[in-house]
Amino acid sequence: MAFHIAMPRRMSAQELAAVDANGDRPRIAMSMIAKDLGAVVHAPGEGAVSFADKLRAKLAGPESMWAMARDIAARAAPGDVVFCGSEAGGLQVAKACADSRARPRVGIFVHNLDRPRGRVALKLFGIRRHAGLLMACSELQTTFLRDYLGTDDAQVRFVWDHTDNAFFTPGPASPDKRRPLIVSVGLEQRDYRTLAAATADMDVDVKISGFSEDAAVLQQTFPDVLPDNMSRKFYAWTDLVQLYRDADVVVVSVRENKYAAGVQSLLEGMACGRPVVATATAGLKSYLDEDVVASFAPGDVAGLRAAIERTLADRPAAEARAARGLALATRRHGIDDYVARIVGDLRALQRA
Repeated sequence: MAFHIAMPRRMSAQELAAVDANGDRPRIAMSMIAKDLGAVVHAPGEGAVSFADKLRAKLAGPESMWAMARDIAARAAPGDVVFCGSEAGGLQVAKACADSRARPRVGIFVHNLDRPRGRVALKLFGIRRHAGLLMACSELQTTFLRDYLGTDDAQVRFVWDHTDNAFFTPGPASPDKRRPLIVSVGLEQRDYRTLAAATADMDVDVKISGFSEDAAVLQQTFPDVLPDNMSRKFYAWTDLVQLYRDADVVVVSVRENKYAAGVQSLLEGMACGRPVVATATAGLKSYLDEDVVASFAPGDVAGLRAAIERTLADRPAAEARAARGLALATRRHGIDDYVARIVGDLRALQRA
């Protein structure tokens, strides 16, 4: 009996090797899981696309995911377990494996299926019957899955999201800081228009780590003109850690959403021991401990500004909050515990 890992995208050799803390980049949980299980790693784009793949892609694409799913189903043996890191590929794998002779067990890490196409796919592909384990890092998603599929905690499990707290660590700020620094990281569901409006006339610098060649994403995420005190650029991994360490406030400004968009930056800021301010979205609700994260309503410019000003005005209280965040990130969100939890659940699925 063997384990298989279905990746939502093809990973580079460097990413697949990122299983040890060497200081160059954070470790990748899926690579660590694959190593611990001795799993065969599969990725889309490795096999030829068939006519049947093209037809199925009209229901739930893309074609490359169906080709990967078909290949896994053909190679897996009875008693094998396939773990899919996303519903992108996971739904296809569950259906292909259910149609195969071997019928390996399937586990899927779900990010966001509480949407029209996701609901249709769950029913169409019989996920309640064909996926023995569904996991998510948003309690809103796990509640939806249990209610919509009519299942229980044995099949649908909440898993706290993680960060590599051997890479994202506290450290001294850069000596050349001129004034307070607001840091925000990422592009997914981000709302930097609200952040810009809240800070444009404040005596602070605002630095954003976020790069995309997609003009539509940038237009939706950023104001038409960045304020003079706001900058945006790509930061290499080690530079990103220093950016967090330099932050007087880490702001996670996101649009309302039903999954945990923004959680990675929130946890990275906590792991670096910095005060965090975050949008109180439905998807992030489980992570917004009141004594750790200051929050504001989605799109609330005045609320965000007030949270930043309170953090800057009372440094002892802010640092105490940051210390509680660091302790929580260490105790509840470490990558090693996250990997151990998932590996344990997958081994249990194999024994079931």
